[in-house]
Amino acid sequence: MKDLEKIASFIKEHHVMTLATTDFESVSACSLFYAYDASSQTFIVASADDTTHVEQTQKNAHIAGNILLETKSVGKIQGVQFRGVFALLDNPAHKKLYFKEFPYAIALAPKLWSIEVDYFKMTDNRLGFGKKIIWRREVDGVSF
Repeated sequence: MKDLEKIASFIKEHHVMTLATTDFESVSACSLFYAYDASSQTFIVASADDTTHVEQTQKNAHIAGNILLETKSVGKIQGVQFRGVFALLDNPAHKKLYFKEFPYAIALAPKLWSIEVDYFKMTDNRLGFGKKIIWRREVDGVSF
């Protein structure tokens, strides 16, 4: 299995991320349910305009986050850290994906956002202690 496929497989086993944001004056972290499109390395999340994290992304769209497997067993530790860009969702296929994952959310008519990931670091101690898998998005031959 290729590195990006290993990362996507782990992400699809979970449904809650921690998102970290900053507006350069203060920082914030929150938990969000997500859907994930592995073909574009994009998370889809729902959140209101008046939340701290959305307000901060309107000043600075660059975010960081993580998804982890909670365990006390060192040999089973797994987690993904990521960085990307937070934006208002404009992809109808991503909207459909979110509501397929969370059908009850349709009744709430949430505002949907995308996180286009440009960097993943996965820790998977099942592959060896401290084993890291790094992926960076390349655009025109330049890694981010």
